[in-house]
Amino acid sequence: MPSIRAFCVAAALLSRTALAEEVPVWFGNNTKPKTASEGIYVAKFDTVTGAITKPVLAGVAKNPTFLAFHPRLPVLYATSEITGADGKPAGAVEAFAIDEATGSLESRGAESTGGTGPCHLTVDREGKVILAANYSGGNVACLGLAEDGRLKPLASADGAGGFLQHDYDRAGEEGINPKRQDKPHAHSVDVSPDGKIVVVCDLGLDRVFLHGLDRERATLAPRWSAKLKAGAGPRHFALHPDGHRAWCVNELDLTVTAFTYDAARGELRAGETVSTLPPSVTDRTGFSCAEIAVHPNGKFLYASNRGHDSIVMFRIVGDTNTLEFLGVEPTLAKTPRHFAIAPGGRFLLAGGQTSNNVTVFAIDDETGRLTFTGTSVEVPSPMCVAFRP
Repeated sequence: MPSIRAFCVAAALLSRTALAEEVPVWFGNNTKPKTASEGIYVAKFDTVTGAITKPVLAGVAKNPTFLAFHPRLPVLYATSEITGADGKPAGAVEAFAIDEATGSLESRGAESTGGTGPCHLTVDREGKVILAANYSGGNVACLGLAEDGRLKPLASADGAGGFLQHDYDRAGEEGINPKRQDKPHAHSVDVSPDGKIVVVCDLGLDRVFLHGLDRERATLAPRWSAKLKAGAGPRHFALHPDGHRAWCVNELDLTVTAFTYDAARGELRAGETVSTLPPSVTDRTGFSCAEIAVHPNGKFLYASNRGHDSIVMFRIVGDTNTLEFLGVEPTLAKTPRHFAIAPGGRFLLAGGQTSNNVTVFAIDDETGRLTFTGTSVEVPSPMCVAFRP
């Protein structure tokens, strides 16, 4: 006769299985000649148990290094991080219809981003526009979206347009990185909750820009910018669920800078800057930061360290934007360019760009700490891990 303990364990497993919920997770990849990737891959992830299926090719694409989704429609968008599209020196963004049964993708056309090397995308909450940060070009593109989610070309009307070039003026500044900050490098683009402001991290200029957004015309207008320490290299931006607190991860000096967002004035006020590594790590040669994300519960913040190959864990102190360093967790995946928190907030998936794998970590909802689940799956050159909202 089974013991009471065995019975209880079996009952718990049955209960957990009953609660299991599989959702698709897509992986954007680098398809350059030295990689084995053919495009975008998809797997099924269990948001309760942390189990994941073997990723399979969802759709062929060229250098789909970042992914974004339409807020209502089954449409996925991917950057085509190239230097030439339609015979012009520009990259592109491509739209894909999602097969909701399998997660497979069917192309619905592509449009130029007007600049080279698009590396980041975001769609506004109403699904009216999609924005792209062109890293190599140092500019930002805004494209309108049709009712069915298809892409419209870059707009231009009354002197305003969907393309905005950042200016380069570093006269008299010291401490910049000559290899990475020789010109503007727009690295991420995010939309404020009210849809009126676009936040752009420019690694080359050490600035976080705020641009005005007209979603009806799909146009942009420069408004304001926050200056960071020379050589910081702002890369990605994370807004707190309350819409007022925010943080920027700085790629070059391995730090996170806190901000307070004033929606009424359309301004960011910078706060403290903290390291993403413990003081004991003194040799940081070849290290850089990449992704940043706030936990859905608003209590914790995470950022990835490449080279050190870890995720830094912070607790957000009360109602402030102050961060308490909790430690770093090895990703067990080399070069974690990107990671994502799964729906429900129980797990974090980290992509190893150069180790060709994705690892799964459980998140303690009380402490915010990460624990490796023992799960690692092969994915060719994962550059982006994306769950549909």
